[in-house]
Amino acid sequence: MSVQLWTLILVSISFMWYIGIAIWSRAGSTKEFYIAGGGVPPVLNGMATAADWMSAASFISMAGIISFSGYDGSVYLMGWTGGYVLLALLLAPYLRKFGQFTVPDFIGERYYSQQARIVAVICALFVSFTYIAGQMRGVGIVFSRFLEVDINLGVIIGMAIVFFYAVLGGMKGITYTQVAQYVVLIFAFMVPAIFISIQMTDVPIPQLGMGASLEDGTYLLDRLDGLNRELGFAPYTDGSKPIIDMLCITAALMVGTAGLPHVIVRFFTVPRVRDARSSAGWALVFIAILYTTAPAVAAFVRTNLIETVSGKTYAEVPSWFSKWEAAGLITFSDKNQDGRIQYVQSPERNELSIDRDIMVLANPEIARLPAWVVALVAAGGLAAALSTAAGLLLVISSAISHDLLKKAIRPNISERGELMAARIAAGVSVVFAGLLGIYPPGFVAEVVAFAFGLAAASFFPAIFLGIFDKRTNKEGAVAGMVIGLVFTIAMILLMKADKLFGLEAPYIKNVGGISAEGIGTIGMLLNFLVTMVLSRCTPPPPADVQEMVEEIRIPRGAGKASEV
Repeated sequence: MSVQLWTLILVSISFMWYIGIAIWSRAGSTKEFYIAGGGVPPVLNGMATAADWMSAASFISMAGIISFSGYDGSVYLMGWTGGYVLLALLLAPYLRKFGQFTVPDFIGERYYSQQARIVAVICALFVSFTYIAGQMRGVGIVFSRFLEVDINLGVIIGMAIVFFYAVLGGMKGITYTQVAQYVVLIFAFMVPAIFISIQMTDVPIPQLGMGASLEDGTYLLDRLDGLNRELGFAPYTDGSKPIIDMLCITAALMVGTAGLPHVIVRFFTVPRVRDARSSAGWALVFIAILYTTAPAVAAFVRTNLIETVSGKTYAEVPSWFSKWEAAGLITFSDKNQDGRIQYVQSPERNELSIDRDIMVLANPEIARLPAWVVALVAAGGLAAALSTAAGLLLVISSAISHDLLKKAIRPNISERGELMAARIAAGVSVVFAGLLGIYPPGFVAEVVAFAFGLAAASFFPAIFLGIFDKRTNKEGAVAGMVIGLVFTIAMILLMKADKLFGLEAPYIKNVGGISAEGIGTIGMLLNFLVTMVLSRCTPPPPADVQEMVEEIRIPRGAGKASEV
């Protein structure tokens, strides 16, 4: 069977599975819609968290950016992995103990202010819509290649699927759907990785295969370094980014992870505080399977791509090349009219342009794996993108219906009315998210990095200080969130003006060597500075709020000797 037919079969089966789960687990109350009723077992919540966390950026784009950037791409691995550890150990148990539905709920109650709640809602919307743009773009890329439809039509199909199970099931439906999506995405990522590792190095474990030798006795990474040098690229294992930018990007991704509302809300879905810790541990195990494999996949696909395409005549390249070319994600321009594909570092001589988001998806085809494996990767990419998109849509809908409508505008609204408002908000958000997928501001991982920067600059200081500094007050928190968010958005717009507004060059290339992907770290530091200084210059929080902060961190009776 053809790749297209296999894709139709596997994607249809997986979609029917997701929809069936959504119907079975549909939400009947606001508690089920927002936090799945608070009764999800830790292991299942760990799988759902892993699927929610491992978006299209992790599945599709992370290995792609590592394959192009080599050592420089390690910032995504270090930042995203370290950030989840930071969230799981430092924040999640305390937020679960606080017992609210959403992050704006926590900020509104902790900072005893409707103004703080509304600012948090605005931050959540900016972060979530920026993040979801990357997911919908990933859905469009998968559909455009494997079902051979226009990329915009692919985004619309994804919108329809997400709309159905997110609006119907709420967090309850999304949670159990994400468990299924984790199974699909991890199977889809590991199967081709194992096959290619065996094919290239005779080692069945990809993580070990990356450091193994090829048939001619050359180590894989040595071969890849040599191929890069021959084409004028920097050695794969060397870095080219300034150290300050590496540090800032890693910090923005790490701290941004700990401020992502759609990940934080997962820890509200378990019965007890200790279950939040347990589910965080399980999620780390499930995430590590993919994250430790991604560098190997990047090395495999980069080596195979160069050896398969570079220097070959256009007539010699395999059929997968022309299919990705038809999707508009590979471009060949024969500048010297010799019929050969010249893939080199020099922009004046280079004839090949490759969208880095296709590397994982094209990997099985480049390695000439069976059609069903190629289709399986397509189903996995869709699972990764849709699982995160659904979680983000829930954050958006709950921010509008619960935090804005019920807590600020119409406090007397009935539960049925609030549930209806949440579903309407989710529906409208799907449409807007689809537009962002059709007109994205960059490639998937880059767009997602912007979302992490915004989360780092807006949410993290308010959450961290809200738990660990009882002196932080509403004046400091509100001013810090506003300044951090506005600064980061402004810098991203200035540094990405060429892509966003069609200009020939950005207004600013970097700030002291720090790129747009890392500027959220500076926004975060500004937020911390403004929050702490202003909090010390204005009245402290009320006594009951300070007592609440103490209670979150130190339970009553802690430290007392137990009676024998």
